[in-house]
Amino acid sequence: MTSSHLASAAHKNSKRQLTLKALARLLPFAKPALPRLIGGLIVGLGAALASLAIPLVLQWVIDGPLSSGDRSLIVWATLAVLGLGIAEAALVYFRRVLVLAPATEVEYAVRQSFTERLLRLPVAFHDRWQSGQLLSRMMQDISMIRRWLAFGSILLLINLATIVVGTALLFRWHWSLGVVFVVCSIPIWVVGFRFEQRYGTLSRSSQDQAGDLATSVEESVHGIRVLKAFGRGSHALNKFVKQAETLRDTELKKGYEVGLLWFWYDLVPVLALGLSLITGIWLVSHSELTVGELFAFFAMATALRWPMGSLGFLFSFLIDTRTATDRVFEVFDSRVVIRDPADPKTIEDPSGELAFRDVHFHYPDARDGDTDIINGFDLVVRPGETMALVGVTGSGKTTLTTLPTRLYDVTAGAVEIDGVDVRQLRLEELRSLIGVAFEEPVLFSSTVRENVLLGRDDFELHSAEADTVLREALEVAQASFVFDLPDGLDTAVGEEGLSLSGGQRQRLALARVVAAKPAILVLDDPLSALDVDTEALVEVALRRVLANTTALIVAHRPSTVALADRVAVMREGRIEAVGTHAELLRTSAHYRHLTVSIATEDRP
Repeated sequence: MTSSHLASAAHKNSKRQLTLKALARLLPFAKPALPRLIGGLIVGLGAALASLAIPLVLQWVIDGPLSSGDRSLIVWATLAVLGLGIAEAALVYFRRVLVLAPATEVEYAVRQSFTERLLRLPVAFHDRWQSGQLLSRMMQDISMIRRWLAFGSILLLINLATIVVGTALLFRWHWSLGVVFVVCSIPIWVVGFRFEQRYGTLSRSSQDQAGDLATSVEESVHGIRVLKAFGRGSHALNKFVKQAETLRDTELKKGYEVGLLWFWYDLVPVLALGLSLITGIWLVSHSELTVGELFAFFAMATALRWPMGSLGFLFSFLIDTRTATDRVFEVFDSRVVIRDPADPKTIEDPSGELAFRDVHFHYPDARDGDTDIINGFDLVVRPGETMALVGVTGSGKTTLTTLPTRLYDVTAGAVEIDGVDVRQLRLEELRSLIGVAFEEPVLFSSTVRENVLLGRDDFELHSAEADTVLREALEVAQASFVFDLPDGLDTAVGEEGLSLSGGQRQRLALARVVAAKPAILVLDDPLSALDVDTEALVEVALRRVLANTTALIVAHRPSTVALADRVAVMREGRIEAVGTHAELLRTSAHYRHLTVSIATEDRP
């Protein structure tokens, strides 16, 4: 099930929040900006009141100077209308000046907190969620929240206030005209309520589908080499087209609902004006209303057309923002289950002992009754010892390497460093004690220098100390090729390092973990992409590095096993045997079988 389906299911199964209640969750982020946002609202209301004052001036002109024939006052009336128009324009300008900057600050705060949350959430969360869904929330949804705060919310409140004040003023000239206008406006609110019910579902579907589409594009771009190699570009395109068509159909349904809302919001005011005209003419003919009052009434009603007509757009904007807020807070509401302990311990002078005590582990989405992947694993790696971990595919070796740094937490038992449970250490301290190199190397879209020194923050990147550490790490990893790159150590390696070969990426990843100089190394087959000659050179350098460092190495090659002081044989999630290579060849039939298999797989 995709993350969009998970999110949509959660959205449907949970009790729908009221729109205002959902948007109120933004208040902690918007609080610093509230003074200026409220100031923008007040200034905007001033602009609306200036607009509503114009019909009152027009009534005075028609019933006063024009009716009496005293045209000397017309100039002053004209200047008054001009002044009100200029005041309205100036206030609209100042409203924008007041709200744009703070709304951008709110966007920045939400986006920063969102990114921080993503970095804190456990790996299990990222296993379930598509990156496209997270990116669409980060970019599209948070931008929509900013536009709503700066524009939609202010304008909606101003227009609603304008409608209320303007409608009240309609009663000023004659109660019957006001009643006609109000009664005719009732369908607008009925249609608006029904619109909210339908459009909310469509808006959620649209934004989730946009996230799926972003994921599809991202996967195609990242897998472009595979798609080209297998000639499956058309397959990826067809998948994209189907998802794009689904999104298009949803957007068309949204457009239909918005169009229907606009139809009623345009039609109802026109009908109200028509009935008001008939009523007004009858009142004028019976001397219950002056021509000036009738003219002012229609000027006021016309001034209310834009606020009333804009409600369709603003309501759809409101619902889109409510949906965007729901989607963003689905991430904020996800539990950070791997966190610092309330009362952390510290290891002052780590010796580097790594111990697994009756460790059990299964992934969070495992079904009841499933056998644990790590099932009673016991192993102690002594300080300064290099331990090779071998086992058949699926025995749990790679999963085990995620437990010491708490990428996942054990479901039972404990992982200890120098006798301290890793769950009792602050995450920052724990992850500074252990360096991890994965079989699939991950590089970032930055320079060689920044990638290799990722684990060091105790000196400047371009300092002499940094250069010394960097060159030593590159020497160990046999990564001297970086000096031949266009900009040497400051060459950008491209997205995920794909401008480099697999072996080059793996050597930089190995250099990164060596440069971190941790007390414990956990390496998951770190030399798998290297040729035989380069591997031999790396092994010689690694022996020097591992001489005083505790290391747990997942081994798939005889040469990697040869690096180890002892070998642990893993089978069905637990340790079957531990000893030196020679001891295990004598005592363990399963190890002998593994050795033959490894040697066969490694044979060119």
